[in-house]
Formats: sequence, C-alpha cells, structure tokens
Amino acid sequence: MEVFYYLVFGGLAAVVAGLELGKGAKDRVTTSQAFNAFKNNYVLVYSLMMSGDWLQGPYVYYLYRQYGFDKGDIGRLFIAGFGSSMLFGTIVGSLADKQGRKRACITYCISYILSCITKHSPEYKILMIGRVLGGIATSLLFSAFESWLVAEHNKRGFDPQWLSITFSKAIFLGNGLVAIVSGLFANLLADNLGFGPVAPFDAAACFLAIGMAIIMSSWSENYGDPSESKDLMSQFKVAAKAIASDEKIALLGAIQSLFEGSMYTFVFLWTPALSPNEEDIPHGFIFATFMLSSMLGSSIAARLLARKLKVEGYMQIVFTISAFTLFLPVVTNFLVPPTSEKGGSISFGGTLQLLGFCTFEACVGIFWPSIMKMRSQYIPEEARSTIMNFFRIPLNLFVCVVLYNVNAFPITVMFGMCSIFLFMAAILQRRLMVVSDLHKSSTKAQEMIDEDEPLNP
Repeated sequence: MEVFYYLVFGGLAAVVAGLELGKGAKDRVTTSQAFNAFKNNYVLVYSLMMSGDWLQGPYVYYLYRQYGFDKGDIGRLFIAGFGSSMLFGTIVGSLADKQGRKRACITYCISYILSCITKHSPEYKILMIGRVLGGIATSLLFSAFESWLVAEHNKRGFDPQWLSITFSKAIFLGNGLVAIVSGLFANLLADNLGFGPVAPFDAAACFLAIGMAIIMSSWSENYGDPSESKDLMSQFKVAAKAIASDEKIALLGAIQSLFEGSMYTFVFLWTPALSPNEEDIPHGFIFATFMLSSMLGSSIAARLLARKLKVEGYMQIVFTISAFTLFLPVVTNFLVPPTSEKGGSISFGGTLQLLGFCTFEACVGIFWPSIMKMRSQYIPEEARSTIMNFFRIPLNLFVCVVLYNVNAFPITVMFGMCSIFLFMAAILQRRLMVVSDLHKSSTKAQEMIDEDEPLNP
C-alpha cells in the first residue's frame, strides 16, 4: 500500500489526538456526577447500537454477490431498505412518541437482530424481508434514541447546554472510533479467521443483544404525548401542523434532508470516483480514514459547542465547505487529464479527491452533533420522533431515486447535484439563523413589555 495513504491517516490521527489531549478550560464544561453517569450509560448503549450497524456495512454487497445476485437484484434490495424506512419510518416514529421511546429502542434491537438472521438464507425473498426490517430499524436508530435522550435529559433536570456534550461524545465514539474498530473486526472475522461474510452479521446481532439488555435494565420509559385521546393519525396531524406552522422546523427538516441525501449519495459514489479505471485502492483503509476524519469533525464540534458558539452561524460555513469538497471531482475531471490505462495505483486526481473527501467527512462529523443540538432546540417534545421521521421521507425518496438511476448519469453530474444541494443547505441555514434571531428578539421584546405593564388593581 502506498505511503500516501499512511501519511493521510497518520496526519489525521495526530490532529485528532492533539485536539483531544489539548483541550483547555474553555473546551471543558463542569458537570455533575449524576450527569456523567447518565451520559456514559447513553454513550455505551449508542456505541453498541452503532457497532451493530457498522459491522454489517462492509459485507452487505459482498454477501449478496456471494449468493449469486447481479447488480440489478442487489440494487432492488437496497432500494427496499430505504423504501421501507420511508414508508414505515413515520409510523414507527409516531408509535415511539405514543407507546414509549424505550420500547422503540428495544424494537430497533429486535428488528435489526432479525434482519441479521435473514442473512443466513440465500433466498431472495428472505433477504428482501431482512432489508425491510433493516429499513424500519434504521428509522428507529436515527429518531427513537435521540428522542429518549432529550426527554430523559430534561426530565432529570440537567442543564440544557450539557446535551451537546452527550451528542459530541456519542458521535465521536459511535460514528468514529466504533466504526473503525467494527470495520477491522468484521475483516478479522470474515477474512483472517475464515468465518465467511455472514460472520459480521452474527457479531452485530450479539452486540445489539448486549445493548438491548442494558436498555431493559437501566433505562426508564418516556413519551411524547401519551394521552389516550390521540391515535396514529392525530399524531401525524400534530407533526404536520408543527412543520407547517413553524418555519424554523420546516427549514431544519429541509437542511437535514439536503445534507444527508448528499451524504448517502457520496457513500455510493466515492469508490468509482477514486478508481474510475479500476485502480487498486485499499477500500477498508480508506473507509477507516474517512471515519477518522469524522472523528476529527466531532472533536471540532465539541469545542465549538463547549464555547457556546451559535450553531446556526458556523453550520453555514460547514455546508459551504461541504459543497466545495463534493464539487472537487467535477473540477479535477476538467483540470487533470484522465488516463485510459486500466489498473495501477491511484491517480493524481484521485489523491486530490481523497483529500477533499476526508474534508467532507470532517464536515459530517461536525454536522451530526450540531443538527442534534438544533433539533433539541426547535422540535416540540410531544411529537419529536414523528417529526424526525417526517424529515427522513424526502431523504429516503431521494436516495431511492439515486440508486435507481445510478448508472443513468455520469459521476460528475451526480457530484455536481450533491454540491448544489449542499449550497442550498447553506442558504437555508442562513435563513434559519435569521428567523431564529427574529423570534428571540420578538420574544424578548414581549417579555420587556409584560414587565413594564402596571399591575391592574
């Protein structure tokens, strides 16, 4: 493997270590012992849940190929997963608000364990059922756990600012370190120890079962709106009304869909972008480098949030940088002469793109705790999971369309489209900051008027 890859990985590792070890008083927040115990419990559970997800990633496509399915069959399986998340996500999100977030988190574990079990069957219909279960589980992973955390944090009376500490730590470990270790562990099980491509799914099921046991034994239940008078449709109406009546919520949903849609598209495009002529690239090592970049981003986000910088302000810069990084393949395609030679090592254009993609992954690391912070501020508690899954409808629809047409457009067009979406997210983030500031100003003015009004005799 070329020295270039080691230099990029080593440089990122040194920067991350420096940021973590060099935290000063401004970067640390004094908290209580009770909060630290609560935070550590959640971060442990979240890391186990994410390990169950990350272990599966590297071998899903490979396993389907081993079972003899072609690219079209595999594409339909992936579309089934995202389509399931789109169709059933809002339903399970609403049930989480109604029936309890703890129950929803346990349902995630059960659904994903069953999905892992289906991987033992080479039958297409069984695998399709597994993808549907996986889609439902994904909706719960990105809504129920966060909803439970926010509600439980507030119920226990912790400082609202401390939420960002839990978010940053969960993303740093669960979406960074755990992802790297999971990829290496999956490779160890499947290749080095020779257990085959199903082994990582069995390991994922074990980690999910351990996490479920911790949830059942240590988490208390909380709800959005537990009133018996509200059925499923009523919950949908409450969520839809909140989005339609509050511009801040609608803007937040649009920003999330635009960024995550571009992010999931990038997941499908980075391999052909770096090896357009079947260049020999170390996929696993590059994946680990991306995750290290994400850790760098979450470490930066922790510092920004600890210093109480306005999230709505710095995220405009993050989205703009993201847009430039995903426009890089378009630029390099025009400026760097392409080669027709098959195989070989990564090209000069590929090295430039890899550096840009690492920057994009750092932006992803900043995005997750920051969007969680904004959601905790703007989304009403009574329908939090429902609204968060409403946000995922356009995201999943977009990814399904991209998957269905992935071969219909040149890769530069796809990256250009993602870049435009990210610029749009930056513009909408600017609008969200303006609307939020106006709302705060009007609220403060109204409070001053109320205080100045003489009491009626």
